[in-house]
Parts: sequence; structure tokens; C-alpha cells
Amino acid sequence: MAQVYLIFTTNFFPWLTIIVVLPISAGSLIFLFPHRGNKVIRWYTICICLIDLLLTTYAFCYHFELDDPLMQLTENYKWINFFDFYWRFGIDGLSIGPILLTGFITTLATLAAQPVTRESKLFHFLILAMYSGQIGSFSSRDILLFFIMWEVELIPVYLLLSMWGGKKRLYSATKFILYTAGSSVFLLMGVLGIGLYGSNEPALNLETSANQSYPLALEIIFYIGFLIAFAVKSPIIPLHTWLPDTHGEAHYSTCMLLAGILLKMGAYGLVRINMELLPHAHSIFSPGLMILGAIQIIYAASTSLGQRNLKKRIAYSSVSHMGFIIIGIGSISDTGLNGAILQIISHGFIGAALFFLAGTGYDRIRLLYLDEMGGMAIPLPKIFMVFSILSMASLALPGMSGFVAELIVFFGIIMSQKFLLMTKILITFVTAIGMILTPIYSLSMLRQMFYGYTLFNTSNSYFFDSGPRELFISISILIPVIGIGIYPDFIFSLSVDKVEAILSNFL
Repeated sequence: MAQVYLIFTTNFFPWLTIIVVLPISAGSLIFLFPHRGNKVIRWYTICICLIDLLLTTYAFCYHFELDDPLMQLTENYKWINFFDFYWRFGIDGLSIGPILLTGFITTLATLAAQPVTRESKLFHFLILAMYSGQIGSFSSRDILLFFIMWEVELIPVYLLLSMWGGKKRLYSATKFILYTAGSSVFLLMGVLGIGLYGSNEPALNLETSANQSYPLALEIIFYIGFLIAFAVKSPIIPLHTWLPDTHGEAHYSTCMLLAGILLKMGAYGLVRINMELLPHAHSIFSPGLMILGAIQIIYAASTSLGQRNLKKRIAYSSVSHMGFIIIGIGSISDTGLNGAILQIISHGFIGAALFFLAGTGYDRIRLLYLDEMGGMAIPLPKIFMVFSILSMASLALPGMSGFVAELIVFFGIIMSQKFLLMTKILITFVTAIGMILTPIYSLSMLRQMFYGYTLFNTSNSYFFDSGPRELFISISILIPVIGIGIYPDFIFSLSVDKVEAILSNFL
């Protein structure tokens, strides 16, 4: 008994393997359940998500030292003898935030998926499989394992789209799989190139690859390959066109997972692979990234204004907010990169919440086009209140997490030692225009949905307001948004040492 206790309280316990494998293995038991009763399946899935989230939190609270920038909770098992393929997991300050975010949003998305009754076993299994793939790619230390986890997570999304979507669901699912699977080819080529470079044995360990130096031309080729792969995922224009279609058609619980976690995987990959492994190429490409980010903020914000479909409007706002992350990554400054990591977490909460509220509104009135809506504030006061607060968070109201993140990215542009003063002023100016466009589309969306008289003219003008389940989900997301806005140091304390370690390569 004492030995078991010792294993459980030391760092040798395989925490990450359990956290990654538990959802998909427990999810495969769903198919053994008797046929009747969606409720049992749903609560079983929520319990699995919660257990996984609690395990993650426990492991981080008791076994993770904040001031250590190296990999912790490492696991290293030989998996395939034939070509030295290891099952390597480990986390550092960069991956903690996204892993906790994944657990949190997935649990809430499962709770939000109550209206899904068709094929509910498969639906909940896919959510759990996606959960495993996402945590696996955030915590893998082996570059090939990273690729495998990245792929594990594509098939569930495709099925969730093509089976539980809107009218054009097959079109958008096909578009999604073509974009993401096409980008995975570049990812695989980059992974194999880095793994096989310079030795007969494949060297797939991320730590050894980080100390490897490449000829500049080769490094630039690798960089472009990874950049294309991650630019599709965290959509960087012009590779973003799958996103509005996908969000416009998906069920809103799938949208929460897409906006909250999937887009963040691309940004995480940019930092983890492009910045850490290929610093020389990154310092060549970073001005381009910053310009691209600034253009993306303005382009997506002005496109969002022209969307009639509510979900597509929120999707373009997501693309616009991802521009801040790209600017932060391109600024190669302490402040900028910390701001980008904070924006990853912050937008994960806000994006998921907005899609959830759009979906609950759709459940009530069955309308998605903004010009058909109006006057929802009187029959649905609670939804109106929460939607207003979260729209304010999205347009970076002070006191909310979005404001802190975008402000710190601005500081990062100004403090960056790499750029001339004129460039900094130009990029700051362009980004500021983007920040002025954000309130325009957010507030016009609120006005078109909640004010006016349109819905009062309909005969059945009685709607149920938000129930306890929906209020619980909204408030659960609202608390961290306001919490990070008031005390952002919590996120910085996780990432600040890791950011310094990454940036030491650039000095």
C-alpha cells in the first residue's frame, strides 16, 4: 500500500499517459452501453471529461514547478523497436495553459451538446477521441508523436461536421478535410526532414532537435512547410476560408471545440516548432508574420461586418483575433510572446462562449440570419445579458481577458528590438484600426439580434429563456474571462520562464 502511495505522489507516475489515453479508451466503452437512454451516455461522457480535468489539475498543482523552464512530468517509453520510435510526453509552461483550456472547454461542450439525440453514442465517443488527440498534441515531446496526435484529432472533427451539421454540412466537412489533410502533408514532410537530417538513426526527440543546427536554406524550407501546416489550422489569411464555412454549418458544441481548442493548436505549433526548433528562419520570417497579422486583423474584421449569418460573423471575428497571436509570435519580444500566449487562452474562452450563445439562440428561434432577427432582448433577457457581456469581452473591454492580451501584444510590438521605429509605428497604427473595427461588428451584431421589433410580429412570440444548464455554461466561461482580465499574472506565471528560454535562442 505504501509503495502504491509513493508512486502516486512522486513524479514517476505516468500522469500524462493516463490523461491522454483515458478519454479515448473510456470513450470506446460507450458502444457497449444498452441502446436506450441518451442521458446515461451524456453523463458518462461528462464524468470522463471531469475526471480527466481533475487529474490534469492535480498533476499540475502537485508535480509541476512553475520556475523551471525545462520539460517536466516527462515519460519515455520505447514504443516501436524497429526504428527507435518512443512514446514521449512532457509539459512545460507553454503547454499547461492549452491543456487546461482543452479540458475545461471539452467538458462544457459535452454539457452543451444536450440537444444532440441522433447517434448520440458516436457523437460522444468522437468528442472524447478529439479530447485525447488535442491533449496528446499539446503534451508530446516526440515530433512524430506530435504529428500522429495532430492527425488523430482530424477524423472526429470531420465526422462531427458531416453528421451533425447544417444544410451544407457535407460541403463544409469536405472543405475542412481537404484543407487540413492537405496541410498535414507539409507537416509530415517537415517532421521527417527534421527527424532524418544529419544522422542515420531518426532523431525525433524535440529537445535534441532544438539543439540541432541546420544550413539556412534547409531551415527556411522546413520553416515554410511547418508554416503552411500551422497557417491552415490557426487560420492565417489566405488559408482561412475553410473556417467560416465549417463554423457556419457545425453544431454549436462542435463550434465550441473548434473555436476554443482547434485554432489554438496551430498557434501552439508555431511557437513550439517554428520558434523553438528553427530560430534563424523565424527571425527572417518574423517581419512578414507581423505584417500578415496586421492585415488579417483588419481584413477579417471588415469581412465580419458584411456577414449575414450570425455564426459566420463570429467565425470571422475569431480569425481577426488570431491576428494578434500572429503579431505576438512575430514580434520576437518577451512581452509580445507572453501576450500571444495569453491571447491563445483568452480567445479560447471567449470564442467558445460566443458560439455557444449563438447556438442557444438558434435553438430558441431557429434563425441564423441577422436581418431576420431583432427584438430578442425582451423575450430572452438572460441570453441577452450574457451575450452582451461576452461581446464586450470580445471587443476587448478593460477588465476582461481580451483587453489585457491585446494590450500586451501592443507593448510587445513597441518593445521589440528587431524592428525599426517606423515599422513599429506602422504596424501599431494598422492594428489599432483593427481594434476600432471590432466594436463596430460586435455592437451591430448585438443591435441586429436583440433590439428592434421584428420578433414581436410573429404569432408564437413565447420563447423559453436560458435554463440553468445554459446559464451554468455561460457563467463558467465568464468567470475565467473576468478573472484573467483582473489578474493576468496567473497565466504569465506559467509561461514567463519558458518564453525567456525560447527567446534566448534569438539573442
